[in-house]
Order: sequence, then structure tokens, then C-alpha cells
Amino acid sequence: MKAAWIAAGVGLHDLDLELAQRHSRGDVRAFDEVYSRYAVMVFNLALRLSGDPDEAADLTQEIFLRVYRHLDSFSGRSALKTWIFRVALNHCRERLSRFRPLTQPIGDAVDGDGTGGEASIADPRRGPEELAVAADLGRQVAGALARLPPPFREAVVLRDLQGLSYEEIAAVLGVRVGTVRSRIARGREQLRGLLETMAPAGVRHRPAAAIVDADPAASRGDKGELSA
Repeated sequence: MKAAWIAAGVGLHDLDLELAQRHSRGDVRAFDEVYSRYAVMVFNLALRLSGDPDEAADLTQEIFLRVYRHLDSFSGRSALKTWIFRVALNHCRERLSRFRPLTQPIGDAVDGDGTGGEASIADPRRGPEELAVAADLGRQVAGALARLPPPFREAVVLRDLQGLSYEEIAAVLGVRVGTVRSRIARGREQLRGLLETMAPAGVRHRPAAAIVDADPAASRGDKGELSA
């Protein structure tokens, strides 16, 4: 089992390098493949960090312009997914440090086919009241996330909404795994406290991690060479 997992990882690594090399040779289909694989992932990250769908769409276009310009510099020291996450996160930091849009419900993320997230589709097993409560909870979580310090917000978003492992997050952020665990723990604790202050009297939220993990639009699934 372990051998098969290692072999699969090596195969993906080779594919990543092949895409970068094809792009450097002028094969336009290589970038199309990269965009097809990672556009939804990047949009969802931008949406979680900006809180605004229009801003997230603009960020996604700008991020992939950077990816297009620098893809031939990818040398395979990390997974391509990690490299792109790092480019995306750094661009979001730069852009959002100048302008912070109003937050929107986190349930507006898109699915893998580029359509609206599952949160926008009524679940026939849930009644109107339950759906309304879920939508309100989504707005509260989005608002609470926006109030977290950026290092904590990034760590919580990457773990609980993007589904990255602690090791992947450490590579994206360029910090130790222990630092990632600390940021996530502190971020969840602060998120829980913010949600409790926003809850109606007599109502207590579940732990913050459980709330975030319940987001139906969450994406489940190395220190990049490019820090742009």
C-alpha cells in the first residue's frame, strides 16, 4: 500500500514537471491543463480570504497570469499544487493588504465543475428552517473568519476549508509544522469565541473546527520556488 502511494506521488511529480516543461516550450495546452486542474481551488481560496465573489474572480485571473508568466520556473522541488497555493496566497496577501472587501457567506464557493457550491442547492432532506439556520451560520462563520488575524485565518482556511494536510500547509506558508498546528489551534479557539459572541442568547455553537468542516463546499483533497 505504501509503495503504491509513493509510486502515485512520483507519477504526479513527473506530470507536474512535464507540464512546466511543455509550457516553457510554448505548448499552450499545458497551461490549459494547469488551469483546468487548479482554477476552482484557487478561486475558493481567494473567496475564503477576500469574502467577496467578484474580488475572488479578479484575484483568480491575476493569480493565473502570474502562474502563466512563471510556470517555466517551476523545478519540481515541491508539488505543483503547493507551488500554486503559495503563489495564490502571496498574491491575495498583497492585494488584500491594500483593499479589504466586505465579507460574503462562505457557502458561495464553487464546485469542481465551476458552478455554484452545494450550499446554494436546497437539500430535500432539510426543512426551510434548518436551511435558514445553516445559511445564517455560514454568514456568521464568514464574518468571524474575516476578524481573525491573517496568520490564523490563513491556517484555518487552508486546513478546514481547503483540506490541506499540516505538512502541505507548512510548505505553503514556509513555516514549521509545529507553527502550523499552533496557528490552527489558536485560530479555531478565537473563531469559537467570536462565534459565541455572535450567537443569540442561550445558543452555543459547536466547536469551530466542526462548524468549518461541515461546510459543504470545502475542498478535500513544499515550500514553493516562487514567492511572488
